[in-house]
Amino acid sequence: MPMTLDQFTADAHRLLKAEPGPAGREKVCALVQKALSDPAFVAATLDADGPERHVLYEDPELGFTVLAHAYKGAKNSKPHDHGPSWAIYGQAAGETIMTDWECLARPTETAPGKAARKRDYALTPGMAYLYNEGDLHSPRRDAATVLLRIEGINMDKVKRRPYEAVEPATA
Repeated sequence: MPMTLDQFTADAHRLLKAEPGPAGREKVCALVQKALSDPAFVAATLDADGPERHVLYEDPELGFTVLAHAYKGAKNSKPHDHGPSWAIYGQAAGETIMTDWECLARPTETAPGKAARKRDYALTPGMAYLYNEGDLHSPRRDAATVLLRIEGINMDKVKRRPYEAVEPATA
């Protein structure tokens, strides 16, 4: 039987309530991969013609948010974290080149943070990846992509400070 969004969010809630830290998030990451391997779930939940950011569900008790992202073409992001939150990126269609960054300096009220590139890797359909609080990353999309993403809290409600990419010796 195909997974539904209601079943997915109920399972994510159960997992995060039982283990609210990184271990529970890893289990939700595996749940994202399972959902993305279900063509009926992907077809019913994610729309390649949808907006870049669409909130599908916001958990009233735990606060985590499930989103659909549809990018029509190429798009790059600067290094960033999710402030006080964590995020899981799940690739449904297309490819995202993700870069992990080392934090050399956190941002302040008056200056951006500084980050040095650590590694690049591809997220392809069916893959999911967890970024815990403070993990710096940046996605690059060279063509259309569709993602299922979970944020520990709705990032629409969080102000984040910027980072800039630098060579390690310039920090």
